[in-house]
Amino acid sequence: MSDIYSKYETVIGLEVHAQLLTESKLFCSDSAAFGGAPNTHISAITMGHPGTLPRMNRKAAEYAIKLGLACHCDIEKDNYFARKNYFYPDLPKGYQISQHTAPICKNGYLTISTDAGTRTVKLNRIHLEEDAGKLLHDQDPQYSYVDLNRAGVPLVEIVSEPDLHSGDEAYAYLTEMRRLVRYLEVCDGNMEEGSMRCDANISVRLKGSTTLGTKVEVKNMNSIRSVKKAIEVEVKRQIDIIESGGTIIQETRSFDAATGSSFSMRSKEEANDYRYFPEPDLAPFHLSDEFIAQIKASLPALPEELIERYTTQYGLTEYDARVICDDKATAAYFEEVIKATSHYKAASNWVSGPVKSWLNEQGKDISLFPVSPALLAALIELVDAGKVSFSIASSRILPAMIAEPGDPLGIATRLNLLQDNNADNITPIIDEVLAKYPDKVAAFKGGKKGLMSLFVGEVMKLSKGKADPRLTNELLAERLKS
Repeated sequence: MSDIYSKYETVIGLEVHAQLLTESKLFCSDSAAFGGAPNTHISAITMGHPGTLPRMNRKAAEYAIKLGLACHCDIEKDNYFARKNYFYPDLPKGYQISQHTAPICKNGYLTISTDAGTRTVKLNRIHLEEDAGKLLHDQDPQYSYVDLNRAGVPLVEIVSEPDLHSGDEAYAYLTEMRRLVRYLEVCDGNMEEGSMRCDANISVRLKGSTTLGTKVEVKNMNSIRSVKKAIEVEVKRQIDIIESGGTIIQETRSFDAATGSSFSMRSKEEANDYRYFPEPDLAPFHLSDEFIAQIKASLPALPEELIERYTTQYGLTEYDARVICDDKATAAYFEEVIKATSHYKAASNWVSGPVKSWLNEQGKDISLFPVSPALLAALIELVDAGKVSFSIASSRILPAMIAEPGDPLGIATRLNLLQDNNADNITPIIDEVLAKYPDKVAAFKGGKKGLMSLFVGEVMKLSKGKADPRLTNELLAERLKS
């Protein structure tokens, strides 16, 4: 980075909208499912027809509290909704029902990990609101169509403090937030389908300054990678303007991932532009201590907790623990494996190695992996006992178990793959290998001890992988001394 750009500090706050996985919408019984023919998941209430009244979705409140507790937030017990007034074709009522001065979750934080280390990012609030519909611009050359299936779907908006300072930190934050909502099963985190969306408020200031610069909001980013790229592009744009003597205008910009550039959409609205006032058709609601305690008791083990346990109790590296905890299903599978074996590192290597490779090749989730955790643990035990090598277990036995799940010892026996630990059988092979490479033997005796791996490899090849590696090393060492 040139001296010009290194003079500045980037300040970023993210607003993440996550659609909640409820069956129905926030204020009516219309389906909240993604997809469906346009305007089929609607009713008079979704359309905001006169005389219709909204009714609160209890499950949406539960999911919001669940997320808030997982983010260490304070839960607001006395809640009410407000009307946020603005006019857009995909907002059928002409206003959005949201929370304004009393968000259901306040404060809190999310822990992120980057190359620079681990730190916490402070949260301002998490509040409930209904989603808007969607404009379709590619259906007709002259007109834009309106699909209101999404209108009224429950959202939480997760607002961070301006506590992020680079595209990399924003990437880590969004990755962790997506992992969290998936663990909690409150949102599927699919940015491509729009069930998780992110707006970035970005400003720059000279390093050492405590005054925030003029912020610009960047929208329409459909992947975590796009958010990172958009931030980097916007930071450079702002610094270039300041360095050329210009002034940053507070505005909303849209990011075009195809060109890697942004363009202005509108000047940024202030809160008073929305004319917030309490929603008259929805009564305030109170959350009891008992209700909050029940939700807290239902929380699953979360990535932060699992990573701590795997590194401190099971001796995994932080990297290995994070790979295992990348998604809830993988962590659950690993948990079942280590119930049947205490070889935690080996279990981690198998799950993040051969198992994950097969899943990636097949394009499947681990819930569809045909080998049960108990059978994988039995295979791990078989390798640890020295009855088969890891190479044979991963390349021959595991594929056989995938094709037809069964006891790994039985499969190894049937396929004649059990390791040979009989010295009388291995010694002749060793003699054959050493006779084949007299110059290498001489070099080894002359001090090139690294050649041992060559000899072991040749013995394993001639024995078709069945020679016990430990015994092979011992017998080779004895032979090479003579």
